[in-house]
Amino acid sequence: MIKDTIGKIEARIQGAETIKDERRQELLDLLGTLKAEVTELSKTHGEQAQSIAGFTEVSAHEATRAKQNRELLQLSLDGLGSSVREFEGSHPRLVQIVNAISNTLSNLGI
Repeated sequence: MIKDTIGKIEARIQGAETIKDERRQELLDLLGTLKAEVTELSKTHGEQAQSIAGFTEVSAHEATRAKQNRELLQLSLDGLGSSVREFEGSHPRLVQIVNAISNTLSNLGI
């Protein structure tokens, strides 16, 4: 299920006309790393891993909408950040990747 969610995110980013090629590749690279991290996390924390993937999907959706709503984007990014907060000590790489994705998505509309 997580791989399907990440696949949907990748497809959305690939098809988003509003994303410059450099940013697109950056996001796809980050998503590749995120996929590995949440797949590993899902072995011990399945629900939390799915939440991270889900919030990433919602955040990508909000960031790539033709008519962006900054409030909805910020809410989704806040949810994404909250979904990894408990893993700061045990999975710092995961938190780092999610923060990088959040920052990149947040800056798409600028």
